[in-house]
Amino acid sequence: MLYDGSALDAITGITFRGHSIPEFCEKAQKAPGGVEPLPEAMFFLLLAGRYPTDKEFNELSQEWKDRGNLTKAELDFILSLPREMHPMSMLSMVLLYIQKGSKFFKAYQEGVHKSKYWELYYEDSMDLLAKLPHICAYIYRHKYKNSDIIAPDNSLDWAGNFSHMLGYSEEQMKECIRGYLSIHSDHEGGNVSAHTCHLVGSALADPYLSYSAAMNGLAGPLHGLANQECLKWLTELKDYHKGQQPSKNIIEEFVKKTLASGRVIPGYGHAVLRNTDPRFMHLKSFADRNIKNDYICDLARTCFDTIPGILGQIGKIKNPYPNVDAFSGALLQHYGMKENDFYTVVFGVSRALGCLSNGVWSRAYGLPIERPNSITLEYIERLDKK
Repeated sequence: MLYDGSALDAITGITFRGHSIPEFCEKAQKAPGGVEPLPEAMFFLLLAGRYPTDKEFNELSQEWKDRGNLTKAELDFILSLPREMHPMSMLSMVLLYIQKGSKFFKAYQEGVHKSKYWELYYEDSMDLLAKLPHICAYIYRHKYKNSDIIAPDNSLDWAGNFSHMLGYSEEQMKECIRGYLSIHSDHEGGNVSAHTCHLVGSALADPYLSYSAAMNGLAGPLHGLANQECLKWLTELKDYHKGQQPSKNIIEEFVKKTLASGRVIPGYGHAVLRNTDPRFMHLKSFADRNIKNDYICDLARTCFDTIPGILGQIGKIKNPYPNVDAFSGALLQHYGMKENDFYTVVFGVSRALGCLSNGVWSRAYGLPIERPNSITLEYIERLDKK
């Protein structure tokens, strides 16, 4: 598949349009007084292949504010969803509900020329990205906070406003969300969520349909739910410590116990990477600067110092190093977000930046419907006999 926004190298990790995470953090715009990069700059980079000027950045930021408010009907739909639903199911349903406003779908029904597809896909993507933090924050407040909705503060940036609408107005949490949404935005095209969005979009489904499908893939435990699994495992490890300070010896005991039970160590290993995930290092650096004396974060740090050496002794494990999930949940829980089944929704807000920018380019390039060949079991058996 053609996927130009980001590329993944087994050793050096992710680059966005050729720029590493440290390069992006250096060059991207920041909030006043902040150090974390702003997601608006990431979207512009993924879409245009260069960093925005301050004027372009401000124009994009304002456009998302102008497009972001939900209608009363859209908010009422969110508040009508049963609270016992998983928040990812809620998100998928809301995306399908607001699909009725798709400009791409309407124009296609009216026979628009294919040379205009990318423009309409761009318009829908901008609308969706503008609304997405509102949608997800309202899902959070509906499910966990008795439908107590917090109005947006349009003096804030996209990620800062998301944190505010969730109910987290502490500046460090806003900074955490800014960095989190930026570095989770894209991870090459082959991961389940990005590939699903690309695949469904290749059938000329509009951005709402495509991204809803992507979120269903992200909800899988082997993809976006991994950060929940990591935090759960760290909590189990904390209980195993029985109040003792994090130590390498106890971690080694628990790792071996986990492996002996037939489980894997969540947050360690990756399908492509063969080195420590640069996204993990970014989040760890944030924690090192801002978080002291937090048991789970301290445990995550000690695991980083301990687990790769243990797993490295097991020959069948190709990558014993941590990926981004090994620290992301620990940060969110530190700032008060205890509802770990919502973590994947936060991931979903970020992943929209990469998936939708790629969708715009896919329509501009006129890429065909994706239709891989398939093989049968009989074919495999014939190969095996050879």
